Amino acid sequence: MKTIVVKKFWILLTAVLAATVTKAEYPVSSIPEGLLKKADVIKRLDEIYITVRNSGRAFCRLHYVYTILNEAGNRHAGLVMGYDKFNVINEISGVLYNAEGKKIKTVKKKDIQDVSGTDGASLITDARYKVYDFYCREYPYTVEYDVTFEMNGIFSFPEWMPQSRPRVSVESSRLVFDVPKNYKLRYKMFLYNGQPEIKDNKNSQTYTWQLTNVAARAEELYAPEWNQLVTRVLTAPSDFEIGGYKGNMDTWQNFGKFTSMLYVGRDVLPETVKAKVQELIKDIKTDREKVGVLYRYMQQNSRYISIQLGIGGWQPLDAAYVAEKKYGDCKALSNYMVALLKEAGIKAYVALIIGGSDDKDVVSDFSSNQFNHAVVCVPADKDSIWLECTSQTVEPGYMGSFTGNREALLISDMNSRLVRTPVYSQSKNIQHRVIDASLDANGNLTASVVTNSTGLLQDDLHSVIHDLTNEEKQKRLRNEFSLPNYEIGSFVYKEAGSNNLPAVIEKVQLVSKDYASVTGKRLFINPNILSRHGVKLTEDEQRQNEIVYEYGFRTADTVTIKIPPGYSVEAMPKPVQMDNAFGTYSIQYSYKDGIITMIRRYDRNSGRFPPGDYQKMVTFYNAVYKADRARMVLVKGEE
Repeated sequence: MKTIVVKKFWILLTAVLAATVTKAEYPVSSIPEGLLKKADVIKRLDEIYITVRNSGRAFCRLHYVYTILNEAGNRHAGLVMGYDKFNVINEISGVLYNAEGKKIKTVKKKDIQDVSGTDGASLITDARYKVYDFYCREYPYTVEYDVTFEMNGIFSFPEWMPQSRPRVSVESSRLVFDVPKNYKLRYKMFLYNGQPEIKDNKNSQTYTWQLTNVAARAEELYAPEWNQLVTRVLTAPSDFEIGGYKGNMDTWQNFGKFTSMLYVGRDVLPETVKAKVQELIKDIKTDREKVGVLYRYMQQNSRYISIQLGIGGWQPLDAAYVAEKKYGDCKALSNYMVALLKEAGIKAYVALIIGGSDDKDVVSDFSSNQFNHAVVCVPADKDSIWLECTSQTVEPGYMGSFTGNREALLISDMNSRLVRTPVYSQSKNIQHRVIDASLDANGNLTASVVTNSTGLLQDDLHSVIHDLTNEEKQKRLRNEFSLPNYEIGSFVYKEAGSNNLPAVIEKVQLVSKDYASVTGKRLFINPNILSRHGVKLTEDEQRQNEIVYEYGFRTADTVTIKIPPGYSVEAMPKPVQMDNAFGTYSIQYSYKDGIITMIRRYDRNSGRFPPGDYQKMVTFYNAVYKADRARMVLVKGEE
């Protein structure tokens, strides 16, 4: 009976939608000229149709037609469609058109790959993907895909963001919801002109958002996150049902209450682990010290494996399972950490968060499933302690660039709320480098480099220490510096600092052949060996967006270079000093007793600056670029 009903539904839906889909031929010549500029791909049609049946069931159709203009646009040409027990694909079709709009090829079911969502090493999931690509390379060409799937459980809806990335033009895009009249569809619009078109039907309401003829834009350096710059619409249910659980997400408290329900009864530790907790903390007096000891115990006795099995995408494995198997995903490890702290009499909470550097900000006034990660928060009177439980190496209390400076949802049955993770200010992000070098008569440079980095500036080095083999570290260093013909003699890393502010000391011995130019009696050398600013900006076009520096930092370099005997200075770069809203920069040189000394400082300020300040930024950056590459000329006296 269910199969007959579903088939009738799709026949009816296809008939209704047929009238809304334009002629299935897409010649490139019909694209408005204004959409071709700066574009790699043109979204001729980009449509999402969602029909909600009830709080736990919906049907979705994705129909899109993309014209690929060049090689860079190929990333948009393939089909990758995920599915699992909650999202069941019913049908996939596709067509390839040439530049004239002539149909060249259609997708055959046997050619669609069906691949697992696991990488075979660190991921356990029931998700799978349908994958297809025409592999056309005769530009321009057009692809059309039509996918229908059923949502058996609703926890979120697809986001509508027609201009999904830079260099994408939109000819026509729409989002259509058809919902029961008693269904509360919640939505949040960004940079959308007007309101959705709402139509009352006999038994339902239809909501339509539409966008047409939006030209591509290039990506700008230090711009706000892309999703803050373009039209998009977030949608979410009010009452929902998934995996046999029912909930409401009208408020963050309700969302947290539902999530808390998924954790009930999953914090029970085995007796052996309880005894171990008591043994570890018996001589420790402060809660902060106890947190550190138990966090390190968790790190040493577990490892991260991403687990996305059914409702397990949101519900953690229980603490006893993690204790026995010694692995879990972010939710399971965070839940396990909370259980360890509970045994020690310390109250802690799992917190949901958006991990990563892109689109990291929660839309705080739109409670919905926006999260992709979980951490732990231990509230305290002054500074709460935050714990990243998927890392076996990070210090307790340190969030870093992956989860720092953003809002997280503290999960509590009665008081779920958004809180902010630690912010790493300019004074905490420091790099101090000392270089002791010598130059031989042929211009070859031998240098000892000691770099001390703290806060966000040590994040990458922390990963180098713990994630790379010695051979990989050596390879990284051979590509790290902008030096001619250099070799790494030796290197060593050492972690230092405190729990809340880690530090890494990197020591490198290197030799750079022909670093300085020796021509007759003259020697030409750039004393700034490793800290040359790599960005030179252009003034070609007017800045469109704000300038954003997510975080500030301070850097300092002291370089000494011993020169072969007999040389004196013929030309020395003048000192440079600059100070403006973006930061401060200074560089100065001296030469005494055959030794060049260079002292450089560069501090960057965090903040948001208006587009009108772009010219000031260009001037500042280009002045730094030039000063960092200034050369000193020495001449050898008569013997």
